Amino acid sequence: MKNKSNLLLLFIFIGGLLFSLLFWNERLALNLFIYSIFILAVNFWNPEIPKSPKFITYAVAHLFAAILVVINNSDLTLVAYYFSLLIFIGFGHFQQLRTVFLAIITAGIQIITVPIGLVQRLSQVSIGGFNLKPALKLIKYIIFPVFIVAVFTGIYSGANQIFSHYTNNFFTGIEVFFTQISNFLFKDLSLPRFMHFCLGFILSAGLTITFFSKALEDMEGKCREQLLRLRRNIKSKTLWYEIVHTFGANLITKNLALKTEYIIAVISFTALNLLILFLNLIDITTLWFNYIPTGSFSADLHQGTNALIFSIMIAMAVIVYFFRANLNFYSKSHLLRILAYTWMIQNFILIISVFIKDGYYIDVYGLTHKRIGVLVFAILCIIGLITVYIKVAKQKTFFYLLKVNGSIWFILLLTFSTINWDVFIVKYNFAHKDSITFDPDYQLSLSDKTLPTLDKNRKSLTLSIINNLPEYEIPKPSSNDELQGRLDTRIEYFKERYNEGNWVSWNLPDWNAAQYFGLSK
Repeated sequence: MKNKSNLLLLFIFIGGLLFSLLFWNERLALNLFIYSIFILAVNFWNPEIPKSPKFITYAVAHLFAAILVVINNSDLTLVAYYFSLLIFIGFGHFQQLRTVFLAIITAGIQIITVPIGLVQRLSQVSIGGFNLKPALKLIKYIIFPVFIVAVFTGIYSGANQIFSHYTNNFFTGIEVFFTQISNFLFKDLSLPRFMHFCLGFILSAGLTITFFSKALEDMEGKCREQLLRLRRNIKSKTLWYEIVHTFGANLITKNLALKTEYIIAVISFTALNLLILFLNLIDITTLWFNYIPTGSFSADLHQGTNALIFSIMIAMAVIVYFFRANLNFYSKSHLLRILAYTWMIQNFILIISVFIKDGYYIDVYGLTHKRIGVLVFAILCIIGLITVYIKVAKQKTFFYLLKVNGSIWFILLLTFSTINWDVFIVKYNFAHKDSITFDPDYQLSLSDKTLPTLDKNRKSLTLSIINNLPEYEIPKPSSNDELQGRLDTRIEYFKERYNEGNWVSWNLPDWNAAQYFGLSK
């Protein structure tokens, strides 16, 4: 056990060095892939972690996300990378977990609690006949006091400028002292670089050693996917019951509680069905067929789409609320289920209206990240409605919704990360420039991976001449010459950045752009 602890701590130290070498003043690209290979290898070696199918599945998923960072190198791929890393650590180190949400939380807690876990791990280290356990006993007496003092020092500094002045001078003196020592011992080592290594050391420890207890794992293990009818203990009153009873007097009784909730649900779903029917009829008659943009087209579509998506999310929450417990087993709930299913169908019709509105928006103004995001959210709402239907029809729990939707969202995140959205958007907008209100300012705001496409379409990078709409957004550049100058500036900046970058920052989009502009290292 002690030999394994020694070797694991050696790997963590190597991880800190690797982190410092890969990420110091570098862009996130190939270095993330290399670091992930190291983390995966250490976790596969770690004998304390079972190599179950779940462990292997999420390891492959994270490796796929790391590859996507190198291939597409977008903000979305970075989001997918970080989420996949946390999910892998969560499921790998706590394999009884069943939801990606709790896997992310437990992985985050494990990383945060690294100092405590490191002290525990260091106490197991032995070098010959020497071990660190006696010395580490003293540390536990000062960790909490130091933390408390640091917190209140920050609070007092914000409250008193004179106190803040003295504390800043104090810590500046400490920084200068340690900087001088490090410069004396290691001329090429700076204090910021050393702190960067410490960050890598702590992060590597959090990603390779299981520190946190199994409390959350045990708690989630008690959650069920299938609803069970629970009989209330009349003598045992919950705090929530006492609060409601205090304000509601005798409106809640044991004989009328379930029936009362059923009647309230029927009335609510009936009213909501009539309300959404009125809205859907308006959308079908005015939006679905022969729609003509009028008035403030952009503002109307933007606000209307956001409101519809929010209403669909609230609708699913209402259904989950009413079908959370014993109402699922009520013998006379047939009418309620019909009303709930009808409302789900009408919300699905509402989602179709969202697709149509966003489609009109794209036809008039072209593609942007936000408009693609609306389509993605609409897809997620469809998936949510389907799983909510299964919950009601099959009497599933809210935990079931979390488990299924979390897994689906993670799969979709990886799937959407395979697309180079910036290039896709620019190519689409240039291809439809003659039929949309073209916004060259937005095209120039996208990442460097779009520069070859922008340069190829340099002649089309002009102000829009579409003016057949009642209202449309006017592009901000004052002249076409200004647009060309901004493009040239961006290309020059990219060339400088690419030539200054190290090999660990290599990624496919930058390499393709460099090949297009004839750059080589």
